[in-house]
Amino acid sequence: MTTRVDEIAADVFRISTYDDRVKLQFNQFLVKDDQPLLFHTGMKSIFPQVRDAVAGLIDPAQLSFIGFSHYEPDECGALNEWLTVAPKAQAFGSFVAVNVCLSDFAIRPARVIADNEVLATGKKRFRFLSTPHVPHAWEAALLFEESGRTLFCSDLFTHAGDLEPVVTAGVTERARATLLEFQKGPLANYLPYTPNTDPIMQRLANLKPQTLAIMHGSSLSGDGGAALRSLAQVLKEVLGGGR
Repeated sequence: MTTRVDEIAADVFRISTYDDRVKLQFNQFLVKDDQPLLFHTGMKSIFPQVRDAVAGLIDPAQLSFIGFSHYEPDECGALNEWLTVAPKAQAFGSFVAVNVCLSDFAIRPARVIADNEVLATGKKRFRFLSTPHVPHAWEAALLFEESGRTLFCSDLFTHAGDLEPVVTAGVTERARATLLEFQKGPLANYLPYTPNTDPIMQRLANLKPQTLAIMHGSSLSGDGGAALRSLAQVLKEVLGGGR
C-alpha cells in the first residue's frame, strides 16, 4: 500500500492510502495552522507511513489537536501512537465519544466538545457538529472549518476505487453506486438510517461547504451543499425506503 499527499483546500492536506484488498482509500486530513489539527488517525497498521507523510508537512510532534467522527479503527485506531509522537496533542470528541470510548482507550484525557462549539487553531475555526448515527454510531460528529468552508464528512459519500484526490462533481453518483453494491453483501446497511438522518443532512447542507473532505474516495471542490442534499435523497431512497 502506498500513501500520497495532496492539498485539497488552503492548508488542508489529504493523506491517502489505498488498500486493494477492500478497494477503498483510507484518508486522513492534516490542517496546517498555528496549532495543527489531524482529523482521522488511520489504523495502527498504516501509522508508520501516515506519520511519515505528515512529517513531510510538519513536525509530527507539533500536532495540537486530533479528532475523529466515531470509534472505529480507521477513524481513531492509531490515536495512541499519535499521542505518543505528539506529546502536546489533545484528542477531542463528543460527550459520548470521550466518556464511553476515549476514557478507557486513550493514553491521556481527551476534551469534550459540545455541539456547535468552535475550536480555534489560529487562522482557522472548526465548528463541532454532533451528528448521532450520521454516518455511524451514537458518538458520531463532524467538523466544519468556517474560514475555508471545508466539511470533514467522514464516511458520508464513501465510494470505492483508487481515485483522484479531488473532483469538482460526481461524488454523489459514485457514493450511490458504492452504497448499492454494499447492499448486496455483508456491508448491507452499513450506514444506519433514523428519523434524525435527514434533518442532520439538511443541517450540513445549509452550511454551504465549498470543500467536502471525504474519508473513502475523492474529495469534492465545489457546491458541497447541493451534493449533501443529493446524498440525503440517496440515503432516503436506498436505506430509508423512500420515507
